[in-house]
Amino acid sequence: MLFSKDYVGYLSRQVVRRLVEAKMIRTDKPAIVAERINAGLIEELSLEDRINDEVRVILEAFQDDMLKSGASYPEMFKKVKNELTRKYKAVL
Repeated sequence: MLFSKDYVGYLSRQVVRRLVEAKMIRTDKPAIVAERINAGLIEELSLEDRINDEVRVILEAFQDDMLKSGASYPEMFKKVKNELTRKYKAVL
């Protein structure tokens, strides 16, 4: 993940604080709203990590074929990652 979990938590609290100050939301429990925003942000930000892990598993399964054909690992990584990104309809 690009950001630390502490920083994402800070961002979540700031979002809630600013939304309340701008009177865009009303809540008696800003900590709970911040926790939910934090969970959503972490889920979204860790999507790329999960896709990268899946790409590594796929390429590991085809490692022998890649060596025989002389395929470049970084190039194949990019191609497989792009396919998975399209499959999951993710925006990275």
